[in-house]
Amino acid sequence: MWKEFKQFAMKGNVIDLAVGVIIGGAFGKIVSSLVADIIMPLVGLIIGVVDFSALAYGKLAYGKFIQTVVDFLIISFSIFLFIKFLNHFKKKEEPAEVVVKVDRTEELLTEIRDLLKEDKDFFRKNETS
Repeated sequence: MWKEFKQFAMKGNVIDLAVGVIIGGAFGKIVSSLVADIIMPLVGLIIGVVDFSALAYGKLAYGKFIQTVVDFLIISFSIFLFIKFLNHFKKKEEPAEVVVKVDRTEELLTEIRDLLKEDKDFFRKNETS
């Protein structure tokens, strides 16, 4: 069982996933700081509210939810832009040419079909004349 787990853990996809989670966590901290320290103060200057989390109606703290949604939208959009930027550096794979190999029998049958079709058209034209 240990050997199977070791093979599973050493597969490229699992390692890539682990690296992605670690980088994503670090990037999330950067974007959270961007949101809290730069974007939200600018939003506060525009609409007068710096932190939505203080908004509440009784015990219903809907401001925290709004703050979390705003953070999520900014973080997800930032990650989208970052991934899009990284994809420009990846090698673009050219589509492979599809080669259809037709054997001699199929080629002959196609020619016979075309000849029969021409003969059929020839006889139709002569019948009406």
